[in-house]
Amino acid sequence: MTTAGTRPETATARMPYAVMAICGGAIAFDGYDLVVYGATLSSLREEWNLDPATAGLLGSVPLIGMLLGAMLVGSAAARFGRRTMFLATVAFFSALMAITAAASGPELFALLRFFAGLGLGGVMPLAAALTTEFAPPGRRNLSYVIMQSGYPVGGVVASVLAMALLPVTDWRIMYLLGALPLILILPFAWRLLPESEEYLDARRGGSAAVATRKDRSGDGPASGVRTASEDSESTPSDARSTGRSPVLAGIAALFAPGYKSATVLFWTMSFCSLLFVYGINTWLPTLMLDAGYALSSSLRFLLAFNAGAIVGGIAGGWAADRWTPKRVVVVSFVLGAAAVLGFTSVPAEALLLVLAAIAGYGAVGTQTLINGWVTRSYPPHARTTGIGWSLGVGRLGGITGPTVTGLIVAATGAGAGAFWLFAAVGVIGAALASGVRVKQN
Repeated sequence: MTTAGTRPETATARMPYAVMAICGGAIAFDGYDLVVYGATLSSLREEWNLDPATAGLLGSVPLIGMLLGAMLVGSAAARFGRRTMFLATVAFFSALMAITAAASGPELFALLRFFAGLGLGGVMPLAAALTTEFAPPGRRNLSYVIMQSGYPVGGVVASVLAMALLPVTDWRIMYLLGALPLILILPFAWRLLPESEEYLDARRGGSAAVATRKDRSGDGPASGVRTASEDSESTPSDARSTGRSPVLAGIAALFAPGYKSATVLFWTMSFCSLLFVYGINTWLPTLMLDAGYALSSSLRFLLAFNAGAIVGGIAGGWAADRWTPKRVVVVSFVLGAAAVLGFTSVPAEALLLVLAAIAGYGAVGTQTLINGWVTRSYPPHARTTGIGWSLGVGRLGGITGPTVTGLIVAATGAGAGAFWLFAAVGVIGAALASGVRVKQN
């Protein structure tokens, strides 16, 4: 029982977990959206008579929307707040997913997927910033990775549903199910998701909001515990002290002394990782189907890929808290490259499923670790902008992945060239990660 003026401490203690669950639920549908196209591609190719190049292009179109959404959401969040934009982007992409089910041809399908991508592109940077902000000190990497594990969970759900539904019904049901966040996520987000204290700090001037945040976390002066981000926020925000708007201050921070080279490396690293993620998630079932596997077997590879991303991603988050994200990201890229290369020479299905799981960690799990690394590497007022631009530029890799893979398949008539491509970008990503020099906040 609480009296007037007394804080309900149990509710406060639960807040990080509520934020993690809500953001993770939204990210699960981002992962669902990624995998649903790959899962339904064979049906779409058959119904609309798509050649490999066109199929790859259709897979890239929503990534263009995601690119724009990710780059714009930082500015929008600086003006309207992270919570408000989170609610708006989830509602927008969910509605567009349902409308996509009514597409009568590839042209309308591509247009609707583009607009859905605008909303999807904004969700991940917002979820990253909110989860990192409210995570318990000392558990930020792990908290972020647990939240981000919703992404491959969504992929697993899409794979399982495709295995159950596609043999007996139309592909459109898969896109209708993508509208479920309207009833599964939005009501809880509206009720339980707090507004970012970092956003409120920038709006109100800094010191009062920081004091409130420190009181809530129990890290006030009496405890003697302060995080790096709190140190940076103990004075008014950079935006106010320099006279810049929050939007311009966030963008300028990405290229401030000490961040410029890291920003470029984060962007190119995300490019490689998302090329890997979207290329293989789009084409893996079709490549295995073309290799002679039945539809249910080909979808099992997609299931193993995303299941590996869940287990490996959580293990990677724990390892990143212990040994730093940089070391874990380098190893993860190399593991993913080696695993996907095995698809060019390993014939046994059981071993291929194991390799698919390792590749899932090396692709999706690595991108999850990169996102958390990026979010913690910038000062608080630039977090949403930093991860938004990193993901935005990375989406160029996502756009490139399905299209280039489709061209390779069309040119060679086989999947070996595509697997060599994924292995190469994994090695390049590891080299880029090893060059990052920036302290985490």
